[in-house]
Amino acid sequence: MGTDGAREAAVAAITAAVTESGLEAECPREGSFLVTLPGRAKLKTLVWLETGPHSLTLTSFFCRQPDENHADFYLWLMRKNSDMYGMAFAADEAGDVYLRGRLPLEGVTPDEVDRLLGCVLTYSDENFNGALERGFASAIRREWKWRAERGHDMRNLRAFAHLAEPADDL
Repeated sequence: MGTDGAREAAVAAITAAVTESGLEAECPREGSFLVTLPGRAKLKTLVWLETGPHSLTLTSFFCRQPDENHADFYLWLMRKNSDMYGMAFAADEAGDVYLRGRLPLEGVTPDEVDRLLGCVLTYSDENFNGALERGFASAIRREWKWRAERGHDMRNLRAFAHLAEPADDL
């Protein structure tokens, strides 16, 4: 199969996988998809799937560069990479973190696309709070204190209650 045929087959496989999964998706340009994955810890994960002449690339923003504890934050993420299927955590020039993966067009099937989207969701959702604890603990503590003093809703901070100061109202 030629390059154009492989790309067309990959686009058809992506379309089938997204449709079968009932996921929200946009096609902003030919061969590119922006898929929305619903999560729990990270409530929404956006994934770009882009078909090139020879491969499918998946890119998902994970979180911005950490405010603190940089070495532990990035080391923790890099250690996660060794157990991940089809993708890895990567940082851009600014230090922002993404999940990135690449697959030869010949390997793009609806089942493989579904598997990779599941991996993005799992890796993003399961590691999000751990990353925030490592790179943003001070900001979380400040936010907790600010909300507690004003009686604001703490629901989306409950996962970080263990980071609050002992004297803070939990």
